[in-house]
Amino acid sequence: MAHIHLRPGLIAACLALAVVIGVGYFADHQNQALYREQARAEVSEHLGAVRAALESNIISNIQLVRGLVAVIASDPDIDQAKFERIASELIGEHSQLRSIAAAPDLVIRMIYPMIGNEQALGLDYLRHPTQREAALASMQARHMVLAGPIDLVQGGQGFIGRFPVFVEGGPAGDRAWGLISAVIDVDQLYTDSGLMRDDLPIQLVLMGRDADLSDDTVFFGDGMVLKQEPVEAEVSLPNGGWRIAAIPRDGWPEIPSNALQFRAALAAAMLMVMLPIVFAGYLYDQHRAHIRKLAVREGEMRILSRRLKLALETSKIGVWELNIDTGHLKWDQRMRELYGIPDDVTPDAVEHWKDKLHPDDRDQAVEEFDEAIAAGGMYNSVFRVMQADGTTRWIRTIGASHLDPSGHTLVLGVNWDVSDDVQLKTRLIEANQSAETRNRELEDARQQMEHNSLHDSLTGLPNRRFLDERVLKDDAETAPSALIHIDLDRFKHINDTLGHAAGDAMLTHAANVLRENCRENDLVARVGGDEFIIAVMTSTKNDALSALAGRIVEQMRQPVPYENHKCRFGASVGIAVNTSDDAVPAKQLLINADIALYRAKNQGRNRFEFFDATLKAEILSNKKLADEILSGLERSEFLPYFQPQFDAQTLDIIGVEALARWQHPKRGLLAPDSFLCTAEELNVVPLIDRAILEQTLWQSARWEANGITIPKKSVNVSAGQLQDPELIDRLDGLPIKTGELSFELLELIFLDDQDEIVASNIERLTAMGIDIEIDDFGTGYASIISLLQLKPARLKIERRLIAPITSSTSQRQLVASIIEIGKSLGIKVVAEGVETRDHVSILSELGCDTLQGYALGKPMPSDVFIDFVRENRWRAAA
Repeated sequence: MAHIHLRPGLIAACLALAVVIGVGYFADHQNQALYREQARAEVSEHLGAVRAALESNIISNIQLVRGLVAVIASDPDIDQAKFERIASELIGEHSQLRSIAAAPDLVIRMIYPMIGNEQALGLDYLRHPTQREAALASMQARHMVLAGPIDLVQGGQGFIGRFPVFVEGGPAGDRAWGLISAVIDVDQLYTDSGLMRDDLPIQLVLMGRDADLSDDTVFFGDGMVLKQEPVEAEVSLPNGGWRIAAIPRDGWPEIPSNALQFRAALAAAMLMVMLPIVFAGYLYDQHRAHIRKLAVREGEMRILSRRLKLALETSKIGVWELNIDTGHLKWDQRMRELYGIPDDVTPDAVEHWKDKLHPDDRDQAVEEFDEAIAAGGMYNSVFRVMQADGTTRWIRTIGASHLDPSGHTLVLGVNWDVSDDVQLKTRLIEANQSAETRNRELEDARQQMEHNSLHDSLTGLPNRRFLDERVLKDDAETAPSALIHIDLDRFKHINDTLGHAAGDAMLTHAANVLRENCRENDLVARVGGDEFIIAVMTSTKNDALSALAGRIVEQMRQPVPYENHKCRFGASVGIAVNTSDDAVPAKQLLINADIALYRAKNQGRNRFEFFDATLKAEILSNKKLADEILSGLERSEFLPYFQPQFDAQTLDIIGVEALARWQHPKRGLLAPDSFLCTAEELNVVPLIDRAILEQTLWQSARWEANGITIPKKSVNVSAGQLQDPELIDRLDGLPIKTGELSFELLELIFLDDQDEIVASNIERLTAMGIDIEIDDFGTGYASIISLLQLKPARLKIERRLIAPITSSTSQRQLVASIIEIGKSLGIKVVAEGVETRDHVSILSELGCDTLQGYALGKPMPSDVFIDFVRENRWRAAA
């Protein structure tokens, strides 16, 4: 092994160099730090000037608009001419205010200047998807809210200051007049504040959209500035603030201006220190190198001497020599040990060697020796020798012939013990044979495991994995011409009542039925708990497939005996055919079969259905409607229509029912019948109900602001919402007043055996002051006991029971009985479907509490409802 000798002179030079470099690096670092602090101070100075200009300009603009707000608060009937005169004085010739708009009732009616801003006239904040929330926030907060920058309807961008206007003198105190919106021109504000100066020595960014300091959105400048350790400050605004950050225009300087001169001086000083140290170290190391070479050579001589001695002492090789001419044999001591020859015996002839050979190896060993001597070549052999204790030892021998100086032919050779090697080789051969046997066993086990993984353990049929890998893959050798999907009907009932053993017996029976009815080339697989697939691998006509499916359905419905029971179940079957005219991938074929199975189940079970173009078109139509519903929820297209409810005796409006409508962008206004079923399949009915509830609460606040008081607002609640354990948490934060809101529950979803979640939600809703109504009473399953348990505030009699009371005495008596039941239980009764004046009269006489129907008022949007209430239109109709 080579030894690495460290030179003391080099070590000293390296240490000196490290010290000098460290001192130089520290000095250079301090120089850079001082330069960076100077640069940040300059940036901070420029940034402070820009920040002050921004604050001054924004506050000045806001103060101007507040004067207009004060004028409108004192003169709410201001017209366009007066508005323009005041606004023109505020904006001026060089003002940053781009426009000022007045929105009584949150609809822009007046604007200045009119030219260029015509598109903003008529904008309804409540219907604008991007400005609705900000407008409502300003009205609720009752102070100015600065938003932006945002894209303007009239083009360009601006900051919008929204000033709520409240007028004194309403019955409940201040009355909400509307909003004053002032648009601050973004470019003009930036220019007047110095942000657009060509000589501005800094790059800067503004963050905090809508004056929200926590918002990290950059709305001015390059966001890359934030990644370069900028100097930051806050721009204070009346309702929040912006964050402003800046760096030098050309970025932070990486190297100080004096770096070159400073580093040159450091290098010169380092060189003057290092040169004397390096030269002295070199002379010292040369002296040590000469001494070290002498020591190395002496060490090499000692090592060679030890190696030779060790080789001679530790060698287990025996050396022999045979004189062919005289037959004299010489063995060293190691040879005697290998062959087990005592010290008092002198093996001087070949016969001594032959006597020690194992009887089974003697002839071969002697023959190999004689052949080698005769040929005069190399002698190489392996054999066994017998020991005195009867054991054997394996010996390898190698020899070669040569002539000595006297002309005699000598054979010089060596022997060594290879017993361990032979035993190891024997064990390896045995281990290899054992491994081959084990591998065959493992291969058998692997094949069995693969079979088990691809087959159902109960029925022995191929499983879903087998179907996916061997039949449904795109690169399968043969594609199925048809797939038949079978699902067992009422199987779960047998499993739950008679146990899993009975269920297993039914599955085995079903598998046998399918095997017996299929051809040899067809594949039957169990793909689920009670689902099977038949892959028809040869072309088959639809009539044959119908016959096959019919036999399966018929045989599956036959009773199956099991432990003194006759188990009955059925099968629903879906069939998808892969025709040459409309070939589809196998996986799509399975999806088509699933769809056909779904149709068979919906059509009453115990039947089969084919997948066809009509079914495909229906699926695509439902998917399109589902996509439109999801998009409609995102775009807030679902809105409430309000149908008034009237006191049966006085005909005063005592409530409204909020009914969901869909303002479809292409099909117009849609009633629930056109989208509710698909919405239920998508499980988005709770989202629609939530949207209707929120808008109802907002419109209620708007009615009160206009002096209209509606005592009761009713909204529908789906079964999904009622079973939601987080329903109450989702209602937190909504402005729900005690006693003014009522949830309508369909009687069809109200059963006597309620689950715990439903019961808990109803109890907590009642505690929140939300009344419970039972809708469509008379069509469901509610019993008198359940009414006593629920204690609803109102029952709504279904319109189909109300319609015939004008012509049917028995129907009138039925309605009267329901009203009497309600009165006896302390429950108010509402009649819906009141279509004629005769209905109004009869129901009033029967003692009904509340009327609802087209005879008095149709469902209508909020704006129409406001006019409807103010003008008392229903009294003329009644």
